[in-house]
Order: sequence, then structure tokens, then C-alpha cells
Amino acid sequence: MDIFQSLIAGRLIFVLGIINLVTAILVFGSCRCLPGLRIADRLIRYPSYRRFFKLHCYIWWIFWVSVVVHAFFALMFFGWPG
Repeated sequence: MDIFQSLIAGRLIFVLGIINLVTAILVFGSCRCLPGLRIADRLIRYPSYRRFFKLHCYIWWIFWVSVVVHAFFALMFFGWPG
């Protein structure tokens, strides 16, 4: 792997890691079934939160695609740990 490919791979791994973190927070914030998130019961009264709540399933898709691609590039760039 030349320096250009490793630079792109490193940046892609970093960006996907940030996307993983942000979408994990968004999934947690839009899920009312997780324990300790009783504030969502009060937030559901607001129309803006209801619109955000409807995006919950789509956020899961973005999260899992990002995790799989992130893991693939990390394994290809860094190799299997061990």
C-alpha cells in the first residue's frame, strides 16, 4: 500500500469512527425503549422530537453500514489484531 492509499484509508477510518459515534448518540437519543431514558416520554410531546423520533430506523441503517465499512477498512489497513 503506498502512502497515498494509507493516508486515504486512515482518514476514512477516522471519519467513519466519528460517524459511528454520532449515529450511536442519535440512536440512543431517539430510542424510548432503552432504560434510563424516561426524558423521552416528556420530549415526545414536542413536534420536532416526534419528527426526529420517526428517523430512528433510518439512523440504525446509517450506523450499521458505517460500522461494517469502518471495520472492513480498519482490518484491511491495520490487519487482524493478535
